[in-house]
Amino acid sequence: MVTATDPFVPWLAQAGLAADRLPPEQAALLRAAFRFRQRCGDDYYSTRLLSHFLLHCDSGIKVAQVARLLGVSRPTASRQQGLSSKQAIQQAHHRMDGRPYGKLLPRYAGPIAHFLLTHPDATRADLIDFIGHTFGVRVSRVAVYHFLKRFGLDHVPAHAPAAPAVPSAATPGALPAAALPAPALAPPFCSAARSTPAPSC
Repeated sequence: MVTATDPFVPWLAQAGLAADRLPPEQAALLRAAFRFRQRCGDDYYSTRLLSHFLLHCDSGIKVAQVARLLGVSRPTASRQQGLSSKQAIQQAHHRMDGRPYGKLLPRYAGPIAHFLLTHPDATRADLIDFIGHTFGVRVSRVAVYHFLKRFGLDHVPAHAPAAPAVPSAATPGALPAAALPAPALAPPFCSAARSTPAPSC
């Protein structure tokens, strides 16, 4: 039974809902949502979970009423209504990272640089696939271009060529190390060598 002192009543009233006029199913659903609200609080993540549920459970409650119940704007609730559960969770994760959903984060630069160095022949499509599989975001070629340019990854060189191997004693026809001619270097000045081409006067 709903009484005038029940905090559930003013919570519904802010959304233009009357507790005594709700169908039994809606009343039970909103009562459970109210208990969730009291138990978990009104922080972003609790609100995000609750709004996603209320917007997708076919309760018959209007989007504007859900928005007023949870203290979010009507456009925000409409955008959330068009998102899948996966996208809603991704939004929460990216909010925690301090960036909006779908953006390339600075911490991705290291793994992307490693991918480019180990896959010198990779195309932009390959890189976009790597980003999608590794970080769970889909980005455009333009976004990738600006990200690579920002972090100096737009001209990542391929593997450096290996240094030529020094012939070993086991190589047929190779000279032993002692027989290799030493490079001709000009001797330093010393007391035994003449410093002038002819005796001085």
